[in-house]
Order: sequence, then structure tokens, then C-alpha cells
Amino acid sequence: MHITITEVGPRDGLQSEKTFIPTARKVQIIDAIFASGIRSVEATSFVSPSAVPQMSDAAEVLRQIQRPERSVVSVLAPNVRGAHGAIRAGADELVAFVSASETHNRKNLNRSVAESLANIEEVAELATQEGVKLRAAIATAFGCPFEGNITVDSVVRVARAFVRAGVRHLTLADTTGMATPSIVRAVCESVRDAVPDVRISLHFHNTRGLGLLNVAAGIELQIQEYESSIAGVGGCPFAPGATGNVCTEDLVHYLHEEGHSTGIDLDSLVHAAWLMEEVLGRALPGQVMRAGKRLRRHDARQSPDAKAR
Repeated sequence: MHITITEVGPRDGLQSEKTFIPTARKVQIIDAIFASGIRSVEATSFVSPSAVPQMSDAAEVLRQIQRPERSVVSVLAPNVRGAHGAIRAGADELVAFVSASETHNRKNLNRSVAESLANIEEVAELATQEGVKLRAAIATAFGCPFEGNITVDSVVRVARAFVRAGVRHLTLADTTGMATPSIVRAVCESVRDAVPDVRISLHFHNTRGLGLLNVAAGIELQIQEYESSIAGVGGCPFAPGATGNVCTEDLVHYLHEEGHSTGIDLDSLVHAAWLMEEVLGRALPGQVMRAGKRLRRHDARQSPDAKAR
């Protein structure tokens, strides 16, 4: 099966960083990601600089990045004002989101779910008028750090509202890593039954180490689109305990080992992961970037740094 990956590290991965990362370095990371063969990148977000200072250079990032042929540069645009800014800056796709959890939605967007859905209708109308793609995401689709389990009916209700607004591409997001394979199957099957004509992407965090298991559950359901973050960087600033997304190079390594195609060069992707670690100046959670591919060979004549345990 061919699997499409959207890289969200430049947005979801960097949004929580306290120290401002220079625009040139963000552009360097995005260019390196594109060089690996990834063709869908969530590059930044058009939100209030006071809320997320790291994204205050969104328009300049879009201006400077090199866009390969057939690439899609998406940006988070949670309201009409942000959508206007994103369109002016040349975004290929807008990403709007609503939480399935009322509490998380108020924490994240400072409004009710109903108010957010009304806002999505305005964003969708603008996207249609301007000929820009729109993807909608349901945050906390597999669990909420404030409310606990989220009913499948709550997720389906938001999905149907998105469809009524004209959305045809939907991401189900595991905002704080509360998903398990059984929950993934239950939610995805119900959403697919309720809105069968919608493309579904899955967005998992690896908070409790189940990220790739949840991807495997999605693949069993023939879902072919996933979002991940280079070197495993990231975490939602408005959700307690959220750690990074599923690591992109670890995901690609797993998919290739299982016989799936991605169009991505893993060695180039690992280079981008090391670049992200260099820019942030600390060790990041990615594992393949350190261990290498499964069949990586070592010279038995060299002394290892540490004995295997």
C-alpha cells in the first residue's frame, strides 16, 4: 500500500518552543524535509503572535521556503482572520480544527465547540471562494486530558458538522497520546460509516509509546494518510502531558519494513532529523536517527562505545 505522510514538525513540533527559532533555520528545516521526498508539509500557523510567539513569522516562512513540484504547503488557520493571512501569504491548504472535547476546545480556542464549528463554516466559505484546499481536524478524538474518554458520538457529531460545511478531508487527532489500537478502530470505523465520502488522515502523539501500534491499527483499516513530526519533536501547549508526535523517520522505517511505499528517502529524512536536533540544541526522541536502519551493519573489529546488554 502507498502511504502518504504529512510532516507537521515545523508547526506542531515547534509551536511550544520557548526560544524563538530564527526564520532562516525554520526554512532550512522545511527545505530539508522536502528534499527527502515528502511532499506535504504543515509549515506554520497563522495565529495570534501573543498566543503562539513562535509562529509570528508565518508569512515570511512561506515566502522563503523552496516548494518542489506537486508539493502541498499547509498552515493552521483556526479562524477567518488567520485564513485571510494564510491565503495572502500563499498557503496551498488551510487547516482548521475543533476539539471533540468541550473543555479542551475552550482551553485551546477560548470558545465552545458550537462557536468553533460556526467559525469553520466561515473559513470553509472563504477557502471555496479563493480556491484553496481545506482540511479540518478533530482534536482529542481519542481522549481528552480534562474529560477522559470521549464518546464516539461526540467525534461523529463534529465530523458531520465539518461535512455540512463542505469539508472533504478530515484528520482525527490524538492530541495527548491517549489512543490505543482498539479505540482507533472504534472511532475510525464509526467516522467512516458516518461520513463515507471523506478522506481520513490520522495524527498520533507518542506520549505513552503506542504511536506506531496505532498507525498499524489504522493501516488494518486501509487508512493511507498519516501526520508525523521529524525527530519526534512537539507537543500541544494547551494540553497537559502532551509529548511529541509519532516520529516521521521512525514511521517511515516501519512502513518500509512492512512493505509499504512512501516515496521518501529515509537517509535524507534522517539528515533532516539531525538538523532539527541541531537547531533545537537538545536530544530529541527519534530512534532510527540514532540506531539506523534495521540492517545497518557495524565493523566487528571496532570496539563499541558500550557493551550490549
